[in-house]
Amino acid sequence: MVPVAFPADQLQRLAVECGFELAGATPAVPLPDAAPYLDWAARGLAGAMTYLSDRRAPLRADPRALLPSARSIVCVGKLYRTPHEPSRHPLAGWISRYAWGDDYHDTLRRALLQLAARLQHAAGPFEYKVCVDTAPLLERSYARRAGLGWIGKNSCLIREGMGSWFFLGELLVSIDIEPAAPPPDRCGTCARCIEACPTQAIVPIPPHPALPARTYELDSTRCISYLTIELRGPSPAPLRPSFGNYIFGCDICQDVCPWNSRAPLTSDPSFFPRRTPLTLDNPPLEALAALTEDEFLTAFRATPVTRVRYHGFLRNVAIAIGNSGEPTLAPVLTRLVTSADPTVAEAAAWAIAQLNAPQPTL
Repeated sequence: MVPVAFPADQLQRLAVECGFELAGATPAVPLPDAAPYLDWAARGLAGAMTYLSDRRAPLRADPRALLPSARSIVCVGKLYRTPHEPSRHPLAGWISRYAWGDDYHDTLRRALLQLAARLQHAAGPFEYKVCVDTAPLLERSYARRAGLGWIGKNSCLIREGMGSWFFLGELLVSIDIEPAAPPPDRCGTCARCIEACPTQAIVPIPPHPALPARTYELDSTRCISYLTIELRGPSPAPLRPSFGNYIFGCDICQDVCPWNSRAPLTSDPSFFPRRTPLTLDNPPLEALAALTEDEFLTAFRATPVTRVRYHGFLRNVAIAIGNSGEPTLAPVLTRLVTSADPTVAEAAAWAIAQLNAPQPTL
């Protein structure tokens, strides 16, 4: 007897009860997306993110490498856009919206465990594995197959009428769940994200038979998010002026996306900006540059910002000060240029040179 698949509408109801705005399922089988992904990694576009290109890369070809008994993948999306807007003031550092509040890995993992428990209560015992972007899984590709949205030119998953401000998570389960169908790509001829990217990180993709509809991909080595978070050591000097006051991540390609113009807001306080001891949606560069390592860890405890580590953070702050054009911040850089960390000292020296450079006349 062929087992009856768990109903999709019941899955969505349970997911909503667990705090997810999007949910769907797709079979836990290999996707054609794996070949172009491996090609992308082989061409060096993952940069120094070796976890995307080393021995773990081939594991993404088949989700059953993570859970041999997997039959379905439950894909969920959780909104993180809050009513707050980041400061546009050049003397405030820009931290990407996703990092204003609690670390999303913890929030999503708790909700996915709750969803797994409710599914087991409704469908009976089964094996499962929780994934929140750290597992070797092509999560955007499976999310698309599960009906959550399409993959935009900026590589973000976009949902019609809801935009792209979503965290993604997955449950690999050993039961059959009624699958959804992928939605059509609705980016059309729009190129706002490509045109707005200050470092030109969204580049044409070489034609690939597995993904004939995809026309653009992300060159991580030019992406501000990669350069301010993932990259260790000095960042490329020619790109630094394009960083502006971005010190952790970048939301530009999502900010300009038309599908985000009326995107809904989250009501989950976990993602609202921290207010003490710093306001994470409007942190003054001068105060950030003065943080000791202990103060840094206290200010950003249990947020994604600690991923960049203390000296990487000071590197980014120094570059932002150099881009500010504000000579009154020079004393801050004078302190940083004497840092025992060579990356911080070099970034501060670069920033001092920027502030001392002749300003163009209008």
